[in-house]
Amino acid sequence: MAKIRISPKEKARITDILKRIDEYYGTDVICYLEHTNAWQLLIATILSAQCTDARVNMVTKELFKRYPTPETLAQADVQEVESIIHSLGFYSAKARNIVACSRRIVEVFGGEVPSSIEDLTSLAGVGRKTANVVRGNIFGEPSIVVDTHVKRISGKLGLTKNTDPEKIESDLMQYLPKEHWIRYNMQIITHGRQICTARSPKCSECFLSDLCKEKCMAKK
Repeated sequence: MAKIRISPKEKARITDILKRIDEYYGTDVICYLEHTNAWQLLIATILSAQCTDARVNMVTKELFKRYPTPETLAQADVQEVESIIHSLGFYSAKARNIVACSRRIVEVFGGEVPSSIEDLTSLAGVGRKTANVVRGNIFGEPSIVVDTHVKRISGKLGLTKNTDPEKIESDLMQYLPKEHWIRYNMQIITHGRQICTARSPKCSECFLSDLCKEKCMAKK
């Protein structure tokens, strides 16, 4: 990991950003994917790719009723799983992944979701983003989750110049204090949905506009 030199002026600007988002969105860590354990959150997060949390919650309600444990989903017929999650994008690939993921959890990890980034990313359908969601929300491991909102807005705020999610994760881990990692994810995702939207950012309403590096977008 290349060390980033952060000037005192930039540290002060970042502190201001974090203070404002804490004040606006609060400091509670909220996961919008409904779950009761690590395995359910893992499966729900795999299913959430290119899909809204609300839609995933509708689907997992039936999915977890039919397959309540890793052991039952590990033995499921993929086509039957497809029939339950067919309203989600890429449902065929997701069905294969969650069955294979559950099978490996049972066969390799004794039915328990592992906590390390290496073990989690060895599971079908699990990249660093999904792994970090589970690590942060279930195991309390400070983690940076780089989704489309975090990627886009972190760039606007000058916290990264990279486009590769793993490099963005590395940048944010250096720019942000560890105690802010998990809640920064949730706060920025909410900010991206409510104010700094991809198509029509509401710059005139944004409480971070004077700190935004995209001055052309930040004018009021």
